[in-house]
Amino acid sequence: MAQDPATSPGGDPPEEAAPAAPLLTLRDGLPEITETLDGLDAVVARVAAGTGPVGLDAERASGYRYSARAYLVQLRREGSGTALIDPIAFDDLSALNDAIGDAEWILHAASQDLPCLREIGLRPAALFDTELAARLLGYPRVGLATLVESIVGKSMRKEHSAADWSKRPLPTPWLEYAALDVEVLLELREVLGRELEESGKAEWARQEFEHLIDHVPPPRVDPWRRTSGIHKARSRRALAAVRELWLVRDELAESLDTTPGRLIPDSAMIAAANALPTNGKLLMDTTGFHGRGARRYLETWVEALKRARALTDSELPPMANRSDGPPQVRSWADRDPVAAARLNAARAAVSALSEERNVPIENLLTPDYLRRVLWSPPKVPDEQLDAAVAAELSTLGARQWQIDLMAPLITEAIRHPAEPAAEPAEPVEPEAPGED
Repeated sequence: MAQDPATSPGGDPPEEAAPAAPLLTLRDGLPEITETLDGLDAVVARVAAGTGPVGLDAERASGYRYSARAYLVQLRREGSGTALIDPIAFDDLSALNDAIGDAEWILHAASQDLPCLREIGLRPAALFDTELAARLLGYPRVGLATLVESIVGKSMRKEHSAADWSKRPLPTPWLEYAALDVEVLLELREVLGRELEESGKAEWARQEFEHLIDHVPPPRVDPWRRTSGIHKARSRRALAAVRELWLVRDELAESLDTTPGRLIPDSAMIAAANALPTNGKLLMDTTGFHGRGARRYLETWVEALKRARALTDSELPPMANRSDGPPQVRSWADRDPVAAARLNAARAAVSALSEERNVPIENLLTPDYLRRVLWSPPKVPDEQLDAAVAAELSTLGARQWQIDLMAPLITEAIRHPAEPAAEPAEPVEPEAPGED
């Protein structure tokens, strides 16, 4: 029987819910969007005349467009106010970069926005990432809205976070949402910066931020293998068909500047690859093959499948991706029990360190780095092992603070491996950067 909402199961009145935090509002009202050269000149002058760090953000059209370009840039600086700039209206925004000069940029989840900002001539000389700072400080949730509520005591609406920012003109509610994203970045930076100093993690953060400024992820090898559900491809030829469909879909999506999945979803490619129909009618009759571009670009999909059928056996891709890295952790115990024992010892030590320092495991060291060193440790005399492990971590890309903390744990695990667990668990995946 349903409980009476007026009482708790014990008959007592239910506890009152905590009052919702008041909504964050714009301090100076909504600025006009800047989309003319005169308007940009005025913004550049205001930013140059301002003082202190600059809060920045960018809006893309993920899920709608192929490109990851910025369709709106927001910034706020003390003495300059907030500016909303339409980057599509300009060749680049390098003049704005000159106005900011050496001042610190404050971004949330900087790795998401820095690539599209670089494309339009914006590159920081100094950086503070509020999301990464919160991770290093051990905040359990690091989305911008959550941090604003817990630190500033205000709530944020996030209903436009997945909007199509390539739309023109941009609706006023969207612009208000965008302006609010930079409204409190300076305040967050002040609080988080102070907490980093108090916890002894300020230098860790400085190294992480410096790394982000220049870091460009390497291109993915065989990106088509990231097709959702690719494990359902039943044979090497089906895998080849997925590859051919992925490649033509990607090329078509780029030419149309639309998200590939809006043409045909990944599931449709898997269905077509397993069925390998020989003509358009059979393809359209294939269960699971659908999408906005399924019929419109039917001949494109048919030709891709034809190429896959024509491949010789030697031309078919292997079922598993060849990698220069170590094998899947679940196979370590069988393939190299000593390596599995090293990993088991290291994981226990890293987990304890994560709890002690209140830092997520994946921020202490990229899990792939840990696996690489433990699968194939440096072949050096024991007295040189500490230095060799530190050097290898540095070569892989670890920052010095990570090396200082992690190298001793890794060398200890190499010297004194533990008995491997029956089924070593994969490391927990980090929370995706960005909003909650």
